[in-house]
Amino acid sequence: MSSRLLLPDKYSFPDDFVWGTGTSAYQIEGAWNQDGKSPSIWDHWAHHSGRVKSGHTGDVACDHYRRYKDDVALMKKLNIDAYRFSIAWPRVQPDGRGQLNEKGMDFYDRLIDELLQAGIDPYITLYHWDLPQVLQEQFGGWASRDVLSYFADYAGKMVERFGDRVSMWTTHNEPWCTAYFGYAWGTWAPGVADEKIGKQVHHNLLVSHGLATQAMRAAAPQPIKVGIVLSLSNHEPLTEQDTDLAQAATDGQDALWFDPLYRGTYPEKFISELSDFQENDLKIINQDLDYLGVNFYFRIVHSRTQPIHPIKGSEYTAFGWEVTPEALRRLLGHITDKYDAPNLYITENGAAFDDSVRRGQVRDTRRKAYLREHIEQTALAIQDGANVKGYFAWSLLDNFEWNEGYTKRFGIVHVDFKSQRRIIKASGKWYSRLAKSNTIRLPQQQSHPEK
Repeated sequence: MSSRLLLPDKYSFPDDFVWGTGTSAYQIEGAWNQDGKSPSIWDHWAHHSGRVKSGHTGDVACDHYRRYKDDVALMKKLNIDAYRFSIAWPRVQPDGRGQLNEKGMDFYDRLIDELLQAGIDPYITLYHWDLPQVLQEQFGGWASRDVLSYFADYAGKMVERFGDRVSMWTTHNEPWCTAYFGYAWGTWAPGVADEKIGKQVHHNLLVSHGLATQAMRAAAPQPIKVGIVLSLSNHEPLTEQDTDLAQAATDGQDALWFDPLYRGTYPEKFISELSDFQENDLKIINQDLDYLGVNFYFRIVHSRTQPIHPIKGSEYTAFGWEVTPEALRRLLGHITDKYDAPNLYITENGAAFDDSVRRGQVRDTRRKAYLREHIEQTALAIQDGANVKGYFAWSLLDNFEWNEGYTKRFGIVHVDFKSQRRIIKASGKWYSRLAKSNTIRLPQQQSHPEK
């Protein structure tokens, strides 16, 4: 094992372990209609749906489009190795197909170069929910097979342009959210609200991942690594009598995401519910993955007879999410044991708490504890045998938090959205020290938790 204990209570991460942080384009960039960018489904949703708190939009957000150099300087100050960000598809290809927008492409050229000059590796996500609105209006968005090929073409073009400097690529961020919040239930953009369409979108997103992976590898000017990022929870019973419920939920999560990606299989029932399933689809989905990104925030508790929220003795974030760091260790162990230890990255992990600025400082002790406890459990999971290659704190900046607008703050850097002033929070300062030392103090109880 490459990892080693320095002292009984300290753990040194592998020398090549990656410490990072992340954002997404719509949440931070702003400049929603500048330099040739077309509207995304989130621009349209925020402007027209009435569902975003206080009428907030991502029109300006963190103004990262203009302030990216300052933000990269902040990252360097935080001692991070890597920055995970997304490309706004409608910024670089306003029609969702065809000609590229050179002004948009130039922005990402400059951002990538700025990162590399600061010694920070870019990790690019191609789709973080901001589909060009024109593809939704003309084709029905991800419900259409046409959009799958457009996405693959876009993915190939991005790698062709940026692949000489960027080796780490993600096709989709949390396709579950796109399929179900966006299409099945309609609570997020584009607000379709049709369960049958949502299931088809679930499948189409995985097919588009496979098509894009093929296109990216064909276009790459040098070897690249391609993965996908999933939103995952560990399903756990409230009591022993609820064990079968939790196991069924785990099996369902595995069957609909991990099995098609790693084994090229689906449940027959799921296939029967799809309106468009083609013979070669599972083979397309089942591309070799260079890594899997794990976005983890909380466990999901199952009970037949008792309320599962709030759970006595549990701590909750400002979002009402239970703080359960040990569940992350169990989840990583499950993926490792069942799917032959794929390369794993914790691509999102963080918490929203109510922060306040006092005397120019933000003492976010609860977020600091949240990050520390989850990173401790990541270290223990590596000791258990999980091949975790890196950890990305979510998020770099306080930003537009989807339907919550600017009312929920996840950042390790505080943003005053009126002045755009940035302040590194106590959690960010702690994370900076951790990234530099590559060592964390472990909790006394280190035995492998029951699964």
